[in-house]
Amino acid sequence: MALAALKIPSLQRVAPPASSITCIHFYSSKPHNTKLPKIHALKKGTGGRSSFSGIVATVFGSSGFLGRYVCNRLGKIGTQLILPYRGDAGEMLPLKLVGDLGQVLFQPYELRDEESIYKSLMYSNTVINLVGRDWETKNYSFDDVHVEGARTIARLARKAGVENLIHVSALNAAEYPEPYLLPNGSKWLASKWAGENAVREEFPDAVIFRPSDIYGQEDRFLRYFCGNWRHNFKWMPMYKNGECTEKQPVYVGDVAGGIVAACKNPGVRGEVIQAVGPNRYQLSELVDWFHRVMRKDGQGYMRYDLRLDPIFQMRFAIMPKLTLGWPVGNIHMERLEREIHSDQVDLRTKTLEDLGITLTKMEEQVPWELRAYRAWSYYDEDLGEFEEPNPPKTVRI
Repeated sequence: MALAALKIPSLQRVAPPASSITCIHFYSSKPHNTKLPKIHALKKGTGGRSSFSGIVATVFGSSGFLGRYVCNRLGKIGTQLILPYRGDAGEMLPLKLVGDLGQVLFQPYELRDEESIYKSLMYSNTVINLVGRDWETKNYSFDDVHVEGARTIARLARKAGVENLIHVSALNAAEYPEPYLLPNGSKWLASKWAGENAVREEFPDAVIFRPSDIYGQEDRFLRYFCGNWRHNFKWMPMYKNGECTEKQPVYVGDVAGGIVAACKNPGVRGEVIQAVGPNRYQLSELVDWFHRVMRKDGQGYMRYDLRLDPIFQMRFAIMPKLTLGWPVGNIHMERLEREIHSDQVDLRTKTLEDLGITLTKMEEQVPWELRAYRAWSYYDEDLGEFEEPNPPKTVRI
C-alpha cells in the first residue's frame, strides 16, 4: 500500500477537561492551578501486605521489643514504613521483611540531631515514638530520652505537618512517684510523666499510650522474674513478699494492635489510652504461677521479704557498676523500684478494648512463652505425664 493512501489525522492540541486533577507538563516552569493528591492519599490493593493502606509511618524505636511487633502489624496492612536507626544498620535488617518490596525504608538519625529527625518524618503522615531507656547511661539520662527527645520529635512532627502522632509512655507515670527503696522514688516514672507533658505542649492532638508491664517474646517482664539473676539461688526476695503489689500485664501483640488501630482511627487523636491486660493479679501469685509453669515450684523455691536481705539490695546497686553501666539481667535499683508499684488503672480512661482489641489472657500465652525455661525441657514427656499447673488467682480492679 502506498504511503500516500494512508490517512494520517492532523495532531491538534485538545483542551483538558475542567477537573481538579489534570496532566502535569514537565516542560513548563510556571505553576499550574492543579490540585495534586499526596502519595499517602493514593490507597490501592485489597488491604494486605502487598497493598498500600495510605499510611506513611515513621517509627522511632522500631528495633526495640515493642517496635518489632508494631512494624510487623503495620506492614501487614500495607503501610509504608520509614524506620530511623542509630548504631549498626545491620541490626535493622530483619525489619526489611515486615513489608513488601520497597515499602520499608531506613534512615540514620541521632536523638540530638534535629535535622536527621526531620528527614526521617518529613514525608510521613503518622509518627510513632517508641524510644525509651530502662536505665541511664553516660550518654543519655532518662530526661534526655523521655523528655527532651520526645519533645523534639513532637515539635518537628508538627512542623512537618504530620497528621497523627502516637507517643508511648507508662501506666504508673507520675510527677512524684511514691518512693519505696529509692529516696526520691522512680526517676523513670517521673521522666515518663514529664515526657507526656512535653509532647502535649508541642503536639496537643497526640495519642498517648500508657502500657503496663508488657510480656511476649524477648520481653523484660517474664524473663526478668524467671531468670537466675533475679533469684537468690532458688529463693525469690520480693518487697513484702509481693503480696502488696498488684499487676495487670498486657500482651505485646495487643499493644501493637492498639497502636495500629490508633493509626487508622482519627477519632482517638488527643486521647490517652491505657494499655492493660484483661485480668489483675497479685505479684506474688504471678511469680508463684511462673514457677509452677516452669516446674520449679517444688525444687526449693520460696519467697521472702526483700527488706530483710540488705545484701541482695546491695547486689542490685553494685551490679550495674561492675558491668560498666549495662545491667546484666536487667538487675538495677530503678527496675526494682518500679517492680513494687501497683498498676494504677483509671476506669474513666479509654483502654485497648475501646479500640476494638480482643485482649489476650496470660493463662493462654504465658505457658508458651516460658516453655524454654521449664525444668527438664529436653525430656520427651508422655501426654498427660505432668499435671497442668493451677492458674493464678485474679483480683478485682
